[in-house]
Amino acid sequence: MASALSYAYKFKSCVILFATPLLLLPLIILMPAKFVRCAYVIIIMAVYWCTDVIPVAVTSLIPVLLFPLLRILDSKQVCIQYMKDTNMLFLGSLIVAVAVERWNLHKRIALRSLLWVGTKPARLMLGFMVVTAFLSMWISNTATTAMMVPIVEAVLQQMEATSDVPEASLGALELVDKGKAGQLPRQVLFENPTIEKQEDRDRKDMCKAMNLCVCYAASIGGTATLTGTGPNVVLLGQMHELFPDSKNILNFASWFGFAFPNMLLLLVLSWLWLRSMYMRCNLKKSFSCGLSNEEKAAYGVLREEYRKLGPLSFAEVNVLICFLLLIGLWFSRDPGFMPGWMSIAWVDGETIYTTDATVAIFVAILLFIVPSQKPKFNFCNQSEEEMKTPFYPPALLDWKVTQERVPWGVVLLLGGGFALAKGCEVSGLSEWMGKQMEPLSYVSPAAISLILSLLIAVTTECTSNVATTTLFLPIFASMSRSIGLNPLYVMLPCTLSASFAFMLPVATPPNAIVFAYGHLKVSDMVKSGLMMNVIGVLCVFLSVNTWGRVIFDLDHFPDWANSTHMKT
Repeated sequence: MASALSYAYKFKSCVILFATPLLLLPLIILMPAKFVRCAYVIIIMAVYWCTDVIPVAVTSLIPVLLFPLLRILDSKQVCIQYMKDTNMLFLGSLIVAVAVERWNLHKRIALRSLLWVGTKPARLMLGFMVVTAFLSMWISNTATTAMMVPIVEAVLQQMEATSDVPEASLGALELVDKGKAGQLPRQVLFENPTIEKQEDRDRKDMCKAMNLCVCYAASIGGTATLTGTGPNVVLLGQMHELFPDSKNILNFASWFGFAFPNMLLLLVLSWLWLRSMYMRCNLKKSFSCGLSNEEKAAYGVLREEYRKLGPLSFAEVNVLICFLLLIGLWFSRDPGFMPGWMSIAWVDGETIYTTDATVAIFVAILLFIVPSQKPKFNFCNQSEEEMKTPFYPPALLDWKVTQERVPWGVVLLLGGGFALAKGCEVSGLSEWMGKQMEPLSYVSPAAISLILSLLIAVTTECTSNVATTTLFLPIFASMSRSIGLNPLYVMLPCTLSASFAFMLPVATPPNAIVFAYGHLKVSDMVKSGLMMNVIGVLCVFLSVNTWGRVIFDLDHFPDWANSTHMKT
């Protein structure tokens, strides 16, 4: 029996890969309608995405093959979905993130912020969370976690070393002074075993809390900006694809106004939860002025790491200027409460010529132009070797670095999602699914939103968050339209919930990175992550039903969501 199971496991990927389309084949033979053929493709992709039998980016290319073969969409209609305005927005933001990472600007920001926050355990944990969340808003949560965890480890190791060494050395010195070294040859006799065990347990708990806070903050921080994480970009693309008349209701400024307060609330509650679970909640000790030996050692590590970075370089200054320019242009393009720079010359009736993607690509191009070194103008005093070098220094980015560091698979994954959405619309699958969900009109919208958010939060523990939103958002959009509910009332909370993969090491790359350092067991992540999921869903529920209602007018069914306005 055991050998049979081992053989089954050995051939699992092969069986899933080939058996899935063959087992589903009767579906399109017995019911050859176009929407059934589209459902056939979606089910195959869902199985492949969930089991990861082939890379998720390759799975995303399946519509290019099967949609034309099954006569759902022609090849031109499918391929155009893979590089839309939304993909350009995401690609531009990824290139900016590469520049920030290349010149270590993110590390300088992180270390400077941590030195300012202080090194008392509770404040240090809050500092790690705030810094990680802020960086994750602009660069990938994986890169943020990979940069922050080694800093956490260095601080923890130094604190542990300092807590062990001084006590032993002080004990030894005391014995020498009193001339009693022969009476107690081992310093361990000074220690109470119960206290020692408690200190060891406290130290392990602190290691767990510090590591968990980084991966949680990385996932939470990405939700605050439209380009911070894949699901947010999927939502934007699906809105443009499924509701082309929605115009500019969802842009960088409106999303930030909705999601940033939610991120702050969730971050504070996460900090309180980790403190209550792994640390003793002693506010007086946490925020007192004096520093212990361990805290001084931690501060020394951070200061030494910051010193290694050296003074702010010319390249870092230029990257920072480009980064601030990107944020400023995004916020001021169409802030909502006043006319933005877009209205000066880039609006003509119903036509809007510039989007957030325009800004992202503009700054991305700048990074290939702006120099990384100061140009040398003193031509008279240059050496022969300096005269041979080009006058204009290398740019902040070159294509080789960009090509290596940009996660192109995510761009394909987004394109596959947009292709699926288009197939659902054209084949009539969206309409069919909407009709099946009409009985939900008798359930309160708040209950629908809460239940679906919980469903997504559970699903995203096992599958990619981008794949989860890609599969579910078109279904939820159809359901909302069929029951007369504002689609954003369901799509917003479900998009945010897709980032709440807190329970398992395999759920998201930040979890896997933290787990690899060996401080955590799977049971630790499940225990703390289960409550984190509940906290996350409740925070989203609160934000959607308070300020979200005002920002997006969620109480009314909008004209742009009417099926008669859909382009077919």
